[in-house]
Amino acid sequence: MCGPWYPSAMTSPSEDLASHFNASNDGWNTAMGLRFVHATADEVVAEWDVGPPHRQIHGIVHGGVHAGVIETVASIGAGLSAGARGQTVVGLENHTSFIRAVREGTLRAVARPLTRGRRTQVWEATVTDAEGRIAATGRVRLLCLDEGTVLAGEAAARKR
Repeated sequence: MCGPWYPSAMTSPSEDLASHFNASNDGWNTAMGLRFVHATADEVVAEWDVGPPHRQIHGIVHGGVHAGVIETVASIGAGLSAGARGQTVVGLENHTSFIRAVREGTLRAVARPLTRGRRTQVWEATVTDAEGRIAATGRVRLLCLDEGTVLAGEAAARKR
């Protein structure tokens, strides 16, 4: 599911909920040090400072970190969009390409929708460094679930 950190009600799809997600204390996002700069149903922006938990054996940001951040920003945007219909989302596919190796600094991920259907959504994200150079890109396909849909043996419910 999207997680228990989704707000129970939004006043508008364009409402910026970055502060809500920053205060959510979600396990993975907190462990990665993600700071949400902007979070709406049309665009999600997050930043993080590269540190030891993000690096692989060669001292560069691990590809899994890029893929995880890309999935996170895409899922939040898709979840906000689907939430307006009382749905939640789960990832179906994440294709992340690693463009430029990064060892340090602040990285920024920006996700925007390519398509938002009733059953699926596709979001595209780009990770850039402080100089605006692309470090990674990704495309995430998500399934929109109605409340009550069985997922891994349990009925899906929008967490509040």
